[in-house]
Amino acid sequence: MVDIPAPEPGAKSVQDHIDELPMWADGTLLRSAPMTRMQWLIWMLAAAGKFFTGFLVFMTGVALPLLTHEFDISPADNGIIGAASLFGILVGAAGLGGLSDRFGRKPMFVAEMVIFVAFLVALVCCTNVIFLVICLFGIGLSLGCDYPTAHMIISENIPSTHRGRLVLGAFVFQSVGALSGTGFGYLVLLAVPETSAWRWMFASAIFPAALVTIGRLYIVESANWLAARGEIGKAEQATKKLLVRNPQYPTHIKLSAHHGPPIVGARPKQTYASLFGSRNRRATILAAVPWFLQDLGTYGIGIFTPTILAAAVGANSDHVRSIVDLILNDIAAAKGAALITSLLIVGVVCAMVLSDKVGRITLQIFGFGGCAAGLLLASVSLDFAGEKRTLLMFLGFMLFNFMNSLGPSSQTYLLAGEVFPTAIRGKGLGFAAAVGKIGAVATAFLFPILLDAIGTQTLLYGLVVASILGAAVTWLFRIETAGARLDRLDQY
Repeated sequence: MVDIPAPEPGAKSVQDHIDELPMWADGTLLRSAPMTRMQWLIWMLAAAGKFFTGFLVFMTGVALPLLTHEFDISPADNGIIGAASLFGILVGAAGLGGLSDRFGRKPMFVAEMVIFVAFLVALVCCTNVIFLVICLFGIGLSLGCDYPTAHMIISENIPSTHRGRLVLGAFVFQSVGALSGTGFGYLVLLAVPETSAWRWMFASAIFPAALVTIGRLYIVESANWLAARGEIGKAEQATKKLLVRNPQYPTHIKLSAHHGPPIVGARPKQTYASLFGSRNRRATILAAVPWFLQDLGTYGIGIFTPTILAAAVGANSDHVRSIVDLILNDIAAAKGAALITSLLIVGVVCAMVLSDKVGRITLQIFGFGGCAAGLLLASVSLDFAGEKRTLLMFLGFMLFNFMNSLGPSSQTYLLAGEVFPTAIRGKGLGFAAAVGKIGAVATAFLFPILLDAIGTQTLLYGLVVASILGAAVTWLFRIETAGARLDRLDQY
């Protein structure tokens, strides 16, 4: 039996201090704790990382025809290029993201942007397919690390009542980035109607990414992470810097020596194997499997929407006869993709409003059902011709994007960062993101080949089945985290 020291008088947990409410002179408490400048800075820098994820991944769909032409890429190589950044995300989420449990949230938050900028500069200068794939993998590596670190840097530094809205508020910038990526790709094609236009597309992110890298140097480390490691003095200093206000409250920061209920025995070392122990197995399945199933559709539809639309609505000829044909086809597909992608933003905004009221699990199940309906509608559209096909295809993809953002796309990310204790949160969220990206990589690699081998309709039917499975797994392993305090999970 281990003796647990009694907390000092007035000592609280980090989250108690973050959630502490000010009161008016008559004793009336505010309904929620106002955000500090440091908390808003953390949120904005995390949102910027999500923007770059959507911007780069979805702009690749617009750039892909140009890359294919410039480097004379085969359909199989197209799959490799589409999968390179996603495979990097997979490795980065599980490998680099998990390091945030060991080295801290801030060091990895900064390191990922340094890696991003370095490979982005290299990408713009690449001259062959091998170099191109390496650069896209490196960019994906940094974006993968951002999946766990961005969530944790927000959720561990803000009031519990704001967590769902602000985590999803940052996540919506991935959809903003997706829309910006397709939209900016379209504008570049208009301004530079050449195959080299893809270099200008990717170069546009270098300067803003460098600014974000510098900004991340000035944030504080997660006090919750420091406290979970027993570094109480450093945690108190981080909490003071985080909660600077005018007028100042709380005026006195004193942390208790332990979080959560007393434990028996020594605190065991947390490894990836801990995710599959009896305590975390249910959370691991809930966080990882639905994420995998939703990424099958999200990245397949997202990256190759321009290609599918061009083929489905006749925006391209069977044989590209010149560079002019190539650019015109790409412009037409990019315009349709931008319209469809805009529904991602609307969906996440609705998720921000509803996730704390309706609950994460309900929205995820409902969203998976809507995704299946949208994909089914898009599949059926191929039985028609002309304007009716075009209308049904657009309606199906728009319904899919809206319901995906409302449900599985946003809720899988939110849940994966909430169901694990602090000591293993980086590994848990990183593992879930990595499993999701296995689906994304497989989809990106196989989509071009399967589109040619079995056709668009059969492929879409397969994604319908994946969405139905996602709803079933969510229900069977459900853990509702709406309104829960993250420090209550620290029970090792």
